[in-house]
Amino acid sequence: MATFHPYKHLFTPLKVGHTELKNRVEFSPLVSKLVSPSGDVLPEFADFVEEQALSGVALIHIGATPVDHDAAVDYPQELDVTDENKIAGLVLLAEAAHRHGAKLSVELVHAGRGASQVLNKNPLALAPSNFPIEGKNPYIKEMDQHDIEQVIGAYTDCAARLKRCGFDGVLIHGAHGNLFAQFLSPLANHRTDIYGGSFENRCRFPLMLLKAVRETVGRDFIVELRISGDEIVPGGMRIEEVVEFLKKAQTYIDLVNVSAGIIVATEGQYYSMPPYFRPKGANVPFARAVKECKDIHIPVSVVGGIMSAEMADRIIDEGSSDMVAMARGLLCDPDLLNKSYRGKPETVRPCLRCWGCSGAYGIRLRCAVNPSLARPFRYAKPWPARVSKKVVVVGGGVAGTQAARTLTEKGHKVVLFEKNDKLGGLLDDINKLPFKDDMLSFTEWLRRETTACGADIRLNTEADAETVMAENPDVILVATGGVPLRPPIPGIDGENVFNVLDTDSGRKKPKGKIVVCGGGLSGCESALALAMEGNEVTITDMIPEADFATGTHPLTRNVLLHLLEEHNVKMLGGRLVRSIGKNGVETEDKNWKIETLEADFVVEAFGMKPNIEMKNRFFELIPDVYYIGDCSEIKNIMHASYSAYDRSCCI
Repeated sequence: MATFHPYKHLFTPLKVGHTELKNRVEFSPLVSKLVSPSGDVLPEFADFVEEQALSGVALIHIGATPVDHDAAVDYPQELDVTDENKIAGLVLLAEAAHRHGAKLSVELVHAGRGASQVLNKNPLALAPSNFPIEGKNPYIKEMDQHDIEQVIGAYTDCAARLKRCGFDGVLIHGAHGNLFAQFLSPLANHRTDIYGGSFENRCRFPLMLLKAVRETVGRDFIVELRISGDEIVPGGMRIEEVVEFLKKAQTYIDLVNVSAGIIVATEGQYYSMPPYFRPKGANVPFARAVKECKDIHIPVSVVGGIMSAEMADRIIDEGSSDMVAMARGLLCDPDLLNKSYRGKPETVRPCLRCWGCSGAYGIRLRCAVNPSLARPFRYAKPWPARVSKKVVVVGGGVAGTQAARTLTEKGHKVVLFEKNDKLGGLLDDINKLPFKDDMLSFTEWLRRETTACGADIRLNTEADAETVMAENPDVILVATGGVPLRPPIPGIDGENVFNVLDTDSGRKKPKGKIVVCGGGLSGCESALALAMEGNEVTITDMIPEADFATGTHPLTRNVLLHLLEEHNVKMLGGRLVRSIGKNGVETEDKNWKIETLEADFVVEAFGMKPNIEMKNRFFELIPDVYYIGDCSEIKNIMHASYSAYDRSCCI
């Protein structure tokens, strides 16, 4: 073990099949949307793969790649590996990875009954049984022998093409309820022929597929399998059957990657795509069960909320896996491994686990706190400024600190004014919630890195025109944030009424029956935290219940709404708050029906508005005055980061 870092295993080589990997980290597959609508490799995709290789990982997986563009597609804009005309672009990807010592693989998938009705040319979804998924294609064709052979042929065709293009392996996506998993699972496989019924029969198609791929590519090509260690949902595969299947499958595969859950079921998403509500490393127990089986002899990898080198090394050290798969942590800070290897893990930018990076819902790859991720030339990094300028930044929240770090990296002289005694803005008001430990880590990182970035930071200093102009600035960036929106509702200033920021921060502690006025993300998260403490909570808002908790990624929102239901939080949409009294909140619905919602305490979460008073202090002091973050437009942390970074890159 090196003396400059404490990791016993993470940076040691691992033999996978006939291939030696340089360390124990694989870049987990994800949907990026960095290809053309027809699946061609775009220059930014090759750059992104090269950035993954530069991160120091041993094995990169390109995610969600269908083996058939007529019947297998589940997400728009996925890489096309089915066409000989795409070979030139695929070769570029292999070269990009190999320049920096990484191996490159593709996650091959057939969505089966989860195939998109809109994206596929075939009007029928292929599946082991006619068992549609709610919201997906209702027209299912139960696969016959011809379909089975065609699908297996599609997998082998794609694998062979990738090997010719210089790739090092394929990852067969057998997890999260895709076609491979549908045959294995008693939940989705209701067949009565040789492909269904008994466990032996349910294993038949998956084993045929793996055997065919192995025979096609030979032994000098990595064949990895991703599998759900437990499908979580009632009626799904349990870990005991998964272990038994892997005893058979190991003949054909070199490595198994253990995940869990089914992506179309919210309770399964806790594991398949765990958000910040979920403990880190939730899938580790399933990987440990596989690793501890003495009859399984191939290496085991695990994925799911593994956010640091320390955590990854600990998982391997305790014998739960041989390696780990990471994605979000490496997107948030592509130097996570390099910094950790060099003994500087405290400088790694923490991931919020917010799923802003997921391209699964039609949005290109983004990260809420790494605004340079997968961006075009001007925004790929803070290029050195042609002329160094004096820039005053007013406000030390997310936007102001992002601007300060970016500007100093470009070579500008920066003075940052912050009226409080520490940086972070409103982060300290929201990072105390029981499921916001990632936000707390990010806040602490933000303070350390901004303080060390070289900017002249002046705390306890409220900026005005005089103090700003005394610096003789060339540019002023105003990042004064937002303030709570408080409509003129009778009783809103009552002793039993607390603002959501006071409640979330712990400055105020309501107990008993609580009504949260506001169904936005802030109100819903606050309601969940209060319910988790044992309070009886109701959320009310004039917006429909279907619009509660918008403003976050759909994956995160689905889980939040599920948790609110699980904790018996009552949600009442279409209600106008007329007044607040000692006994509760008087509301009026769309039919003019008035009802008083009983409450011991009321939490006002009506949203935020730009801090206009502060914003107007700096209007036209000099020609170059710009507004960034919430003082420009109330949105979220991603907007604050991007507006600050993008403006700073242009200075």
